[in-house]
Amino acid sequence: MATNPRLMPDEPRMFTAEVVRTARISPSFQRVTIGSAQLAEFDWHGLDHWFRLFFPRSDTALRLPEVRGRLWWKSYLSIPDEHRPHCSNYTVAGYRRFGEDAELDIDVVLHWHQGQLTGVAGWAATAQPASAVAILDQGVLFDPPRDTTDYLLVADESGLPAVRGILRDLPPDAIGTAIIEVPAHGDVRDVQAPAGVTVRWLPREASDQPVGAGALRALNSIEAPSQASYAFVVGESTLATEGRRTLRRAGLPKERITFSGFWRA
Repeated sequence: MATNPRLMPDEPRMFTAEVVRTARISPSFQRVTIGSAQLAEFDWHGLDHWFRLFFPRSDTALRLPEVRGRLWWKSYLSIPDEHRPHCSNYTVAGYRRFGEDAELDIDVVLHWHQGQLTGVAGWAATAQPASAVAILDQGVLFDPPRDTTDYLLVADESGLPAVRGILRDLPPDAIGTAIIEVPAHGDVRDVQAPAGVTVRWLPREASDQPVGAGALRALNSIEAPSQASYAFVVGESTLATEGRRTLRRAGLPKERITFSGFWRA
């Protein structure tokens, strides 16, 4: 995937907000809703619109990097360790405007390690209302060529919000397949999708198979894509890279594949 995807804004904006509420929406997902007047100016494009999420690592005030065009990383690293906020990437799970204010939903996968929630999951499960956060707009990854005839979407749980948004916003006459692997049956949720798109859910439950293995098997079992198909493969790094290799071996041109490793097991 290109370092700077074509649909990333040239002048991404940082938006400050605060936590409004949190809720467990399934066994493996916690939804954090943030809101502010600034978010009412967020130019939401639907689909898999994503952003970088910043929140304090401790009780310190939220310090943010300076953003100049697409440059912000060096400024981020220059913040002293004890004040540097956490930063990670998320997809807009929902967006609503209310007059001069707006709310944005973030669906966080709950990762457990030795009985404890780790990383962003720990923050999502304990975030208190009015806690300070910020998001840096990064635009959309989903970028099918104009002559696309059908769609193939493949994701694990980390890519579920992206695939759910894409399914919601595809043209009504779209055709294709969505393969979504999730940790548990309770994570299977209703999605809006065109009638011509088949949605295949693959819960792992108590299986000890690696994350993404079921999705890769399903991808290998379906009919080879046509030369005018478009594929979107996201999630754990191996799923993304092996999914791309599978599609290339099947003859799909590389420019018709968007893939991204959201995390590494």
